[in-house]
Amino acid sequence: MRKFVVYIYGLFFLALFGCAPNAGQLKKTLSENPDILFEVIEKNPDQFLDVVNKAAREAQSRARKKAEDDEKQEMEAEFKNPKTPVISDSRAILGNKSAPVTIVEYSDFECPYCARGHSTMKKVMEEYGDKVRIIFKHLPLDFHPKAEPAARYFEAIAKQSGEKAYKWHDEVFENQQDFKSQGEEFMKSVAKKLGVDMGKLSKDIDSEDVKATVKADMEEAKKFGMSGTPGYLVNGVSLKGAYPFEAFKEVIDRHLTK
Repeated sequence: MRKFVVYIYGLFFLALFGCAPNAGQLKKTLSENPDILFEVIEKNPDQFLDVVNKAAREAQSRARKKAEDDEKQEMEAEFKNPKTPVISDSRAILGNKSAPVTIVEYSDFECPYCARGHSTMKKVMEEYGDKVRIIFKHLPLDFHPKAEPAARYFEAIAKQSGEKAYKWHDEVFENQQDFKSQGEEFMKSVAKKLGVDMGKLSKDIDSEDVKATVKADMEEAKKFGMSGTPGYLVNGVSLKGAYPFEAFKEVIDRHLTK
């Protein structure tokens, strides 16, 4: 931090005077005569702020570029050595069970970015049809109190019908504000509308195997570095966040080409 401050002051003096002492000289001068700095800033506040803001923008730009480069390197490594999520035969699957591309989605029913991700997944299915299948997994966040019960609702309905579970999932994401305001009342009403056996549902919601499924999903997501939602594995290649359709297309097409 101290080096950054010295750097900013150096830029400021350069902007003011056209040249600047080196970092060591500048540090020594300012340490011995701090009033010089305050006087200069007081007389030139706008110019000082311009220099500071420019330096901040450049630092942010470098940070973004580094993050992008790191992400590309991670993706290339995962194409060579993909992550391997657990996919049991009992999981509800959306799409062709024999599809060449599997998208594992780690999501939170109360998360607005996950609702955006849901729209993207619909577009992926429309574009690729039988070439892609989706397995919905759960990463309910602590500050979304309705997310974990909703995850159990989904898995409990899936024990009766995977198709009904995904239709219920669609209704929740596409009416997320109603879900947030009405909570369990909304979840039950959607289940009834879909013809779910409500007696069995009420038992399965609190069953140990449903709770264990949600817990295992959360542990798996964290193992793969999914700290927020949504997160995806596309044939084992990570996309962490509500990426646009084009990002999925790039990864899916590359898998299909292989």
